[in-house]
Amino acid sequence: MAMGRVGWTGAIAACALVAGVRPVSGQSGASVAYPAAHRDGVVDTVFGRRVAAPYRWMEDLNAPDVGAWVAAENAVTSKYLASLPAREAIRQRLTALWNYPRVGLPRREHGTLFYVKNTGLQRQSVLYMRRTAASAAEVVLDPNVLSPDGSISLSGWSPSPDGRYVAYALSEGGADWQDVHVRVLATGRDLVDTVHWVRFSETSWTKDGNGFFYERFPARAASEKLSASLSGQQIYYHRVGTAQSADRLIYDRPDLPTWFVGGSVTEDGRYLLVSLQEGTAPRNRLYYASLGDPLHPTIGGRIMPLVETDDAIYSPLEVVGRTLYVLTTNAAPKKRVIAIDLGAPDRAHWRTVVPESEHAIEDATMAGGRLVLHELVDVKSELQMVSLTGASLGSVALPAIGAVAGVSARNDTPEMLFLFTSPLYAPTVFRYDVRSGVRTAFEAPTVAFDVSKYETREVFYPSKDGTKIPMFITAKKGMRLDGANPTLLYAYGGFDISLTPSFSPTIPLWLEMGGVYATANLRGGGEYGEAWHRAGMLERKQTVFDDFIAGAEYLVREGVTSAPKLAIQGGSNGGLLVGAVMEQRPDLFGVALPAVGVMDMLRYDRFTGGQAWVTEYGSAADSGAFPYLIKYSPVQNVHAGTCYPATLVTTADHDDRVVPSHSYKFTAAMQGAQGCAKPVLIRVETEGSHGYLPTDKRIANLADLYAFTAANLGVTGLANPAAQP
Repeated sequence: MAMGRVGWTGAIAACALVAGVRPVSGQSGASVAYPAAHRDGVVDTVFGRRVAAPYRWMEDLNAPDVGAWVAAENAVTSKYLASLPAREAIRQRLTALWNYPRVGLPRREHGTLFYVKNTGLQRQSVLYMRRTAASAAEVVLDPNVLSPDGSISLSGWSPSPDGRYVAYALSEGGADWQDVHVRVLATGRDLVDTVHWVRFSETSWTKDGNGFFYERFPARAASEKLSASLSGQQIYYHRVGTAQSADRLIYDRPDLPTWFVGGSVTEDGRYLLVSLQEGTAPRNRLYYASLGDPLHPTIGGRIMPLVETDDAIYSPLEVVGRTLYVLTTNAAPKKRVIAIDLGAPDRAHWRTVVPESEHAIEDATMAGGRLVLHELVDVKSELQMVSLTGASLGSVALPAIGAVAGVSARNDTPEMLFLFTSPLYAPTVFRYDVRSGVRTAFEAPTVAFDVSKYETREVFYPSKDGTKIPMFITAKKGMRLDGANPTLLYAYGGFDISLTPSFSPTIPLWLEMGGVYATANLRGGGEYGEAWHRAGMLERKQTVFDDFIAGAEYLVREGVTSAPKLAIQGGSNGGLLVGAVMEQRPDLFGVALPAVGVMDMLRYDRFTGGQAWVTEYGSAADSGAFPYLIKYSPVQNVHAGTCYPATLVTTADHDDRVVPSHSYKFTAAMQGAQGCAKPVLIRVETEGSHGYLPTDKRIANLADLYAFTAANLGVTGLANPAAQP
């Protein structure tokens, strides 16, 4: 049974759970009676320390009592949110701001551009193709027809190199598990092919278009699909028109069952490149196999090692002749590009093409016979072009100061496409001719918002240890520094992920409400290279929390806001961040919005892909990691009688990456411990996942978050929304 979907018996139980609980009033004036969450007597002994686990029962996502508790919590949250006077105005304005055409980064294959586009309020984006840039767009696949309510999501697509097919992946509620189908482009009809149990996979076609490589896990029982830990990923080859049972096993590592494997075919179709990585560790091994004649490839050839030392990240870019170009952190924490001769791949023959420089290389690609480097200069994007011998070929002019959210290019085509954005610049695709330097917008969007009234500036503040941390602040021009501005501070801080300044329709919404929007670039991310990442992982994770707290203190100290006017937000690893800092400094924040957070650091690695994060966090099964994990794990650091910020936890019943039991346990503990009248609520989305929601549900979710935030920061709502452009 899907979480949140209970029958009459469950609904009756949910009503009974609410009875007899003391009411709590939030700043909105709404009264809250929390559902009872029973505490059991489970106690773990970990390295000699007794650790109570009273909500262990919430880990059984199929249990009726868990479903009843979720239904009761959703009912309480819905009643509270319905009482907020600004909620409907916020939802209407956010809907209007969301209603603009959005185009994803195109991909060129067989001379045709493929891309997704949403006209504005479609539940899901539609996959299109253009035979030429000037020709009319043709619909390839409309997932809104397959799933009118958005419960089945289009989660990936890959056109064949010969232009005959597109392989596309569907998932239930946006979950990580995918089923891959094959559509004939000429007819728009699907073949009988269906490939199951695909997860964290790239669909990579052979040059002849007759089949593709993909990654899959062993089949799971239906009851375990959303929670069972992952192991045994393998690379297979699927030939179009055949059953999955006939697929050929290409590569597996039974000696390393929890490692991830991935395979991709080079642009020329002559090689299969294979990567092997321990979870999310900042290092991987690299292999290759010759496919021979690209139009008559040899499938199943010997996999040959290139790098097996587990000392750095090796990201292959492309093969030119017999030279493989690789972006790597080897001897270069901010990354460099090297060339490896496949005929003599030992390290003694490696050649540096682009040496490490002052600025971190975020990514690299090959376009029209040259390298394009995406560099971060104090978190702001720059694109540099370099020849294959390392000579500078100049920079690519960007439309403003902001972030390149992605680059798409081919080595055999003198064209590059990139997606550009900033907090006041809606994501826009640009086509760039690498030879002439001409840049043109591709279906540019128009948002109903006057950006001229606002500005984004970058500041640097000292963290606890004196390290300078970047932060972007977007606000109305001439903002008064009187501490009265409602402010939303967002951050992530982990997994080598760079949080670059980007746009969301919620930013103009918040600005129109008189708010300030800030993003902090904490250690643990990749903004300044691998050293910046390592400074916030494992036993140094507290550094990330210190960076975030220092950012909040800076905003208060500079008069941008004050503690009662400050809201904090983060998702996934960022949800962990919010959970930890609101416990360490509950006095510093008025509102906390942790989304799909990793809240139980003692048990996260027992579920779904959690084992993959051990290289980032450490495991409580390790005597060296347990002492620091238990110090900040949100579920274990809730203290009764503390006045915590007004809190709205969000998660989804189909989140098979960070299972919702994390949020359930955290919410139950917080509700039982809250020492003041500030509300602690949870909103559990049905038919949603870790990052996916159809547009209507996403707008509803965000409208609720901002209505809750406004009510508990004392914001009256939109300032004359009818007068907004």
